[in-house]
Amino acid sequence: MPIRPFLATIHEAQKLLSQYLPVTPLVPCPPLNRGNTEVHLKLETVLPTNSFKPRGALYALATHLRHHAIQEVIASSTGNHGAAVAFAAKTLGISATIFLPANPNPVKRRRIADLGARIVEAGGPDLAHAFLAADEYSRRPGVYFLNDATDPDLTAGPATIGLEILAQLPQVAAIYVPMGDTALIRGLAAAVKQSDPRVHIIGVQAERAPSYYLSWKENRPVPTDTCDTIADGLATRTPEPENVRALRELVDDVILVSEDEMLNAIRLLHQHANVIAEPAGSAATAAFLKQPFPRGPVALLVTGGNLTDPIRLRAGLP
Repeated sequence: MPIRPFLATIHEAQKLLSQYLPVTPLVPCPPLNRGNTEVHLKLETVLPTNSFKPRGALYALATHLRHHAIQEVIASSTGNHGAAVAFAAKTLGISATIFLPANPNPVKRRRIADLGARIVEAGGPDLAHAFLAADEYSRRPGVYFLNDATDPDLTAGPATIGLEILAQLPQVAAIYVPMGDTALIRGLAAAVKQSDPRVHIIGVQAERAPSYYLSWKENRPVPTDTCDTIADGLATRTPEPENVRALRELVDDVILVSEDEMLNAIRLLHQHANVIAEPAGSAATAAFLKQPFPRGPVALLVTGGNLTDPIRLRAGLP
């Protein structure tokens, strides 16, 4: 399967996921409107694990199980993907081990543990060491490493968000999408561009974790030495060449947002929509407020709501 899923595959994923997951709401948020541009929030926080990630994990694991006998699924993650793999494994009756960075997000770690997965904390504060540990472990027989940055099946899961938005808001002019490992934006953009090429896809990265932004601009992988951001869901520093090529073909613009801009977006989402968003989940809103799309209704993805107490305090939430 190509790194960008075909529309028929995305429809297949939509049919499979409908057995386990609801269609997430797309709700207007008039206080965030700018000029004539109406804002709608796509609330992925209503899904199990409080994140969009179960879409990809469930579809990828179910697809793999159709073709291979496995004893255990593993993942490396800063939290949300790990929780999604743990949820998918529990749903489909497979053991799971999740490799996390040292001192991971405690809310996400607890969610993974509650879902029954084994947890291994590996190396430094970002994902690089956890990935290497998972990669080595994956050489054991019967182990499936569900890597959300490179798995060929996974992108069809989050691609279903694009189909849902087009059905809920057919006149949508632009969709703002947070970018971490890029599976979300690659899948969603593939679904939207194959269905309605006029829709603009706008990616969002943290200023302090700009690897894919730099790669998109320069049309080549540009790694960074660190990815020290409060948005752990956006904390990537080693771009995959195939992912960069897909972004260049599918994404119309990429915006960087600061830590303070994400914190402000967390406050506004809580104040105006009663939505709890983690920093990565607020990034699309932060990007729209920084650089509003000039025409038509827009959809802002709220991708996760696993907010830690320290970030809640910094954002001024009760």
